[in-house]
Amino acid sequence: MIFSSLTFLQGFLPLCLLIYFLVPRQRKNLVLLLASLLFYAWGEPVYVVLMIFSALLDYCCGRVVEHFRAQEAAAPQGGAGQQVLSRSSDAQEIVPQDKSVPRSQRNKARIPLLISLCGNLGLLCVFKYSDFLIATLNSLLGTDFPQPNLPLPIGISFYTFQTMSYTIDVYRGEVNAQKNLLDFAAYVTLFPQLIAGPIIRYQTVAEEMEHRDHTPDLFAEGTRRFVCGLAKKILLANNIGLLWEAASAQAAPTMLTAWLGAIAYGFQIYFDFSGYSDMAIGLGRMLGFHFPENFNYPFIADSITDFWKRWHISMSSWFRDYIYIPLGGSRCGLAKQLRNIAVVWLLTGFWHGASWNFVLWGVYFGILLILEKLCLLRLTAKLPQALRHLYALLLISFSWPIFGFENIRQGVVWIRAMLGGSTLCDQSALYLLVSYLPMLLLCALAATPIGHRLYQRLCGTAPCTTDVPVMATAAQKRAAVPNMACGPQLRSVRLQSLLECSGMLCLVLLSMAYLVSGSYNPFLYFRF
Repeated sequence: MIFSSLTFLQGFLPLCLLIYFLVPRQRKNLVLLLASLLFYAWGEPVYVVLMIFSALLDYCCGRVVEHFRAQEAAAPQGGAGQQVLSRSSDAQEIVPQDKSVPRSQRNKARIPLLISLCGNLGLLCVFKYSDFLIATLNSLLGTDFPQPNLPLPIGISFYTFQTMSYTIDVYRGEVNAQKNLLDFAAYVTLFPQLIAGPIIRYQTVAEEMEHRDHTPDLFAEGTRRFVCGLAKKILLANNIGLLWEAASAQAAPTMLTAWLGAIAYGFQIYFDFSGYSDMAIGLGRMLGFHFPENFNYPFIADSITDFWKRWHISMSSWFRDYIYIPLGGSRCGLAKQLRNIAVVWLLTGFWHGASWNFVLWGVYFGILLILEKLCLLRLTAKLPQALRHLYALLLISFSWPIFGFENIRQGVVWIRAMLGGSTLCDQSALYLLVSYLPMLLLCALAATPIGHRLYQRLCGTAPCTTDVPVMATAAQKRAAVPNMACGPQLRSVRLQSLLECSGMLCLVLLSMAYLVSGSYNPFLYFRF
């Protein structure tokens, strides 16, 4: 089951919300858990066992880690017996340094931590990478080991990363272990963000798992955000994806076809992924949660570094906080910093999929980020703003063929065509340009803050907050919800509400009509 399906929109979601708001507050997490398990098991009931296993594993490991940490704190020490804290220069994270705790005591807490890491990474290796690793081994050694050909469980990359971060944070002392197994299982299986992110750390929702507000304003804001995300996915991503499907089917594309295809694929990935993130954030608001923002208009970036601060923010911050900073971040000299960037981006590419093109894609961005760290950022800083944007967009565009074609040779052919290694255009390319030019312009407008500002001016709404801190308190999160009654006033609040409701209704009807017609509606994350 996916968000952009009639089954979810017409059946699962209304029923889930109805039951959720009818039951008492102390039963809401149970409803979320059961609904999430049903959501996940709809298409693959067998693999729901993996999610349950991951939840049980990390719940037990978290409790054991906290137990050993309590023993460490109570152990007789030469000093004050307190944890030494240091603030990392790479992020607003507190890095614990237990210098006063004996090594033997610290090692006890590391054992359940390692069990958690090995268990979750083992799931990923078996179900996501086993075929890839065996095929690579066979090609290198000339062997013929059979491949298991296991189906990829939906959402496994997300919930394994979430549960690993929970255990790591408990080990670091940044969050207390959850005592209630039901609440923890509800967090792990939370269906709003299970299949496409954002990656939700436990510390982000720890307070709201036990106490969260349910207000009409919050539900209304969540509904608006969900509808906008649904429209992004169905009306923009699906339609511009048809251009990529038509262009990528050509074995020898012209230069114009190659550029049209690369731009279309970039828009499809963005609106698909950000649409799912918007729907997840909206569903979270309906249910009383405040999930962090995952996209911040990445196509207005003026550098590759800036782009990755805006694109898939939850993933970037995860790799930063759990890999880059533990490796030393930027505090260990330039050479090791560049090594850390290379390691992070090699792993980032590998995380996206079990194929060499994803690894190459990660290496591509790793090289660009290293070059920007060494000299490119200083050089481009002297250029006008428009040229910096153009520089970033050109380099990002060359990444899409690498990401989109599993066959690396096909990706090379596509990039060569983009660089002028084929004819300029033909009749087919001109047809694609004329047919999809309005959609390309609409996507370009929607990928910038201009469309959002026009919407605010038309409906008289305040800007939607996009910078809710990951570690925000419940009060800060509540304050971040836009007040729909403020902003530029039109003639009356009723007129504003009528305009907004009419717009949302039109988007819903158009999206539903598209789905009912059985049009192109891919689920891109099957690849990942």
